[in-house]
Amino acid sequence: MGARRALHFVFKVADRAQTVRFYREVLGMRVLRHEEFEEGCKATCNGPYDGKWSKTMVGYGPEDDHFVAELTYNYGVGDYRLGNDFLGMTVVSHQAVSNARKLEWPLKEISGGIYLVEAPGGYKFYLEDRESPKPDPVLKVTLAVSSLPRSVAFWSKLLGMKIYQEDEPQQRVLLGYAEDQCKLELRGIGQAVNHGTAFGRIAFSCPKEQLLDIEALMKKENQKILTPFVSLDTPGKATVQVVILADPDGHEICFVGGEGFRELSKVDPNGGKLLDEAMAADRSDEWFAKRNITKPSA
Repeated sequence: MGARRALHFVFKVADRAQTVRFYREVLGMRVLRHEEFEEGCKATCNGPYDGKWSKTMVGYGPEDDHFVAELTYNYGVGDYRLGNDFLGMTVVSHQAVSNARKLEWPLKEISGGIYLVEAPGGYKFYLEDRESPKPDPVLKVTLAVSSLPRSVAFWSKLLGMKIYQEDEPQQRVLLGYAEDQCKLELRGIGQAVNHGTAFGRIAFSCPKEQLLDIEALMKKENQKILTPFVSLDTPGKATVQVVILADPDGHEICFVGGEGFRELSKVDPNGGKLLDEAMAADRSDEWFAKRNITKPSA
């Protein structure tokens, strides 16, 4: 399973301005690139929506060697309903804790030196109040599962992840593709996983030639394939190939060909400016307000 790498987690955001403020000013991330689209993605990157949307990548460094967040914004959606599927992203950053205190962003101490903070929309982030020992402060993403043994078998045996830690009393297992990458933590919750309408997606890169092998293996093992092998175009940028799967609890997993993605994911020095311009030009809230209509919930 060499050359597989954790890339990003996709969040649906309704309040783009406040969300961007959280990532920039609280977490201390920067905008890596920003793109606007007139119609929905054929791999449902923005969810099951056909209208105008945007994608903003934010992180502590280039996606080539950092785990980042993909913020998808659908212009016609006012809010999303959270499920119990996404349990949090853990970031090791003394600066983020300091930023939250300075901005009076609500912080709740969970245990010694670990704080819970929520992004707009209710997504949970756990901040460890210490300096990160590695360049990328994003430590792990935690997802809920209904049956921990079944999910661990899927992620380790079928997707080739290494098991780094197991905590049976706490129903937690930590997996990943390499020591220096962001890890995936699975936590058994003893009940069905509900994805709500805010459900996200975790993405990994692999050599392009592995994509069809992954798809074939999923077919052989009777696992769910959400999007068979497909090429995705971004105007003026590289084309990438993806296969999108669902794990036993329906968590969406995107495998993308690393060669094209490495080109696509290069940091755009104008990304922040493009995002700010797009937010300034966004009149969707104003349009609904003038008509005395509430922006619809997803």
